[in-house]
Amino acid sequence: MIPHPPQLDRYEIRHSQVLRFVTNTAVASNITFQNLLDSILLATSATAVYDLFDLVKINFVKVWSIGAVGAVTTCQVAFEGQTIGQTGDNDIHTDTSIGVEPAFVNAIPAKKSLAAIFQPSTAGLAFVLLAPSSSVVDVSLSLRSLPGIATLAQHVAVGATVGSYNYRGLDGLGTSTTNYVPVVGSI
Repeated sequence: MIPHPPQLDRYEIRHSQVLRFVTNTAVASNITFQNLLDSILLATSATAVYDLFDLVKINFVKVWSIGAVGAVTTCQVAFEGQTIGQTGDNDIHTDTSIGVEPAFVNAIPAKKSLAAIFQPSTAGLAFVLLAPSSSVVDVSLSLRSLPGIATLAQHVAVGATVGSYNYRGLDGLGTSTTNYVPVVGSI
C-alpha cells in the first residue's frame, strides 16, 4: 500500500505577538477586533495601508498603572463581547493601588468567549479598557493571514514607507493621534 500524504491545513501565515502600548491620557475605550487588526499594517503607498493579518484572537491583556505617590489609581479590563449570539465572560478584571505599588491586571478571556475565538476585522467588541495616563498595556494576540484577502485599514496613513509593516495604536489610529502609543515607533 502506498501511504497517503497527510492533510494540510489551509495555507496561511500564523503569528503570535505581544504588543505593548503606553497611554498618553486617561482612557475608557471599547477596543474592537478591527482596532486590533489595524494595529499591524502593511503599506502599499504613502497613504494606503492594509491589515497584515485577517483574523485575531486575544490570549491576554495586561495593564500596569501607577498614580502619584499617595494617590489612588485603578485599571480595568472587561471582555464583554456584546455581539448578537456571542458573549464575553462579563467579568471585570480590575485592580486598585495606593502609593508606589502599580495597579496590575492580567485579564484572560474565557475559552468560549468572543475574544478567545478567531475573529475577522469587524466592529465587534473585543474588550473594554479603563486606565489612567502613562499606563502600560500589553496585548497578546494570535493572528492569521488568509490567502486572497486584503483588508484596507480603517484610517489612512501619513508618510508610510511602501512595502514596510507598521504599528499603530491599540485603537487603530496613527501614532500622532492615538491615546495608545505603541512602544515601537511607526505611522
